[in-house]
Amino acid sequence: MKRTVVTSLVVLALLTTLAFACACRRTKNQTQEITVAAASDLTDAFEEIAHEFEATNKIKVILVFGSTGMLTRQIENGAPMDLFAAANIDYINQLEQKGLIVPGTKAVYARGRIALWTTAGNPLKIESVADLTRAEVKRIAIANPDHAPYGLAAQQALQSAGIWDAVKPKLVYGDNIRQTLQYAETGNVDVAIISLSLSQPSNGHWTLVPEQLHQPIDQGLAVIKNTHNQAAARAFATFVNGPHGRQILAKYGFAFP
Repeated sequence: MKRTVVTSLVVLALLTTLAFACACRRTKNQTQEITVAAASDLTDAFEEIAHEFEATNKIKVILVFGSTGMLTRQIENGAPMDLFAAANIDYINQLEQKGLIVPGTKAVYARGRIALWTTAGNPLKIESVADLTRAEVKRIAIANPDHAPYGLAAQQALQSAGIWDAVKPKLVYGDNIRQTLQYAETGNVDVAIISLSLSQPSNGHWTLVPEQLHQPIDQGLAVIKNTHNQAAARAFATFVNGPHGRQILAKYGFAFP
């Protein structure tokens, strides 16, 4: 009887130890997770960057895309983001002034360009900003310049070219640069002014807008102050601005100031 009790206690102790070891192993090997708010122009580039980053780090990256202005408002209202990659460094500066980013993590990671985009079979053959004034061009999509840096750059280019007043009645505004592209892809507009980063991997026809027509689109990132994953967020930011990340960004047409 005593032997049976002793044996049972030994078995129970062994099972408890094994369960504890397995739990420790699961905790040790558990994949960490970060949420990255990113401007819509980064959709293709950041999906590739996140995939490469995850392949070499035990950190899962959840990407939340949207217009830079809207994402900024969400972060200001306490949205649980770990890192923010904006389409314009000015928005990161705004968050910094409000004490909402981790000091020392602000960095410019790329410079963007805008392009005129039409479907591949579009007979309009838009080759310059001046072509937008033609009578057969009925509708033009740009991202909303009130909260989308690429939309603001489009507005600046149209103003610099002296055609803003002429084309303003034709404008259709997307919430972000990705939606702006979709308007043209689906035929809801004749042409869209979008980021080069979305133009290059598309099946459409695109022409670069001269960069002297608008302010530089210097894109910035920073780790968000209320993150619970600061080390992981810093690691992703370092990867984006490192050789591998920059190689991917360059593939999508980004330059580096």
